[in-house]
Amino acid sequence: MKETAAGLPPVEYAVAVERYLAASGLADGSRRIYRIALDTWAWALADRPAPTGPERRRARPPLLPLALLDQPDAAERLRAAVARRRADTDPRTLNRELSTLRAAVAWWRARGWIDGDPTAGLRPRPLPDPAAAPGPLTPEELRALFALRAPLREQALWHLLHESGAAIETVLALDTDHLDLPRRRTLPHPDRAPVHWQSGTARLLPLLVAGRATGPLFLTDRRAPTGTPARDHCPYTGHARLSYRRAAELFTAHTRPLGPGWTLRRLRAGR
Repeated sequence: MKETAAGLPPVEYAVAVERYLAASGLADGSRRIYRIALDTWAWALADRPAPTGPERRRARPPLLPLALLDQPDAAERLRAAVARRRADTDPRTLNRELSTLRAAVAWWRARGWIDGDPTAGLRPRPLPDPAAAPGPLTPEELRALFALRAPLREQALWHLLHESGAAIETVLALDTDHLDLPRRRTLPHPDRAPVHWQSGTARLLPLLVAGRATGPLFLTDRRAPTGTPARDHCPYTGHARLSYRRAAELFTAHTRPLGPGWTLRRLRAGR
């Protein structure tokens, strides 16, 4: 390893991750996503399964020397981790995590912090053929979904996606003051497509927005990080807007007992 203008190269993988992110020029939200991905590969290099669900975000990754990436078995450890993650991760997420690791490794190699590239043999996972994708959820599947013991937020989101047929990104971008609850629709606006819903959503939305006159309709379970735009966090609780990535993770976790093939896009496809 050679010295850099900032001093000696980092010894620990976690420190190398932070230096890479600090130099990346990414926004706070993107840095957080990159950090989660790079922490996931730390578990793989330690031959330990990465936590899943909410624990994945809160767990502290194992301490590793950055030089572990130059060990002869580093590539095999990463290949085994990719195989494990294929079982419970959608292809786009896995490919994004691989791309994040490759970018970090290239940056570290350019500075002489490591010599080899254990990601060289890792291949992106083929994306599913849209023509072969599963169709909309059947009435029986919908009944099974809505019978799950899920939190109010998830139930309201799932009902709204199914009953409105609106794009997932459109629904997650809604604020509480966009709603016209008596008319079961969003208020007219030149910059927003109208969203209409039916009785299931009409029953749940008033409970979801109780005590909140403004701010994002669907919130995460954690407070927004410093620097989050005002429109993306709740002025009452300080919690951040629910992201598509997190909504998809929660849907996968809740529907896992029902079998494979459940996605948010299938939920709205029937409208």
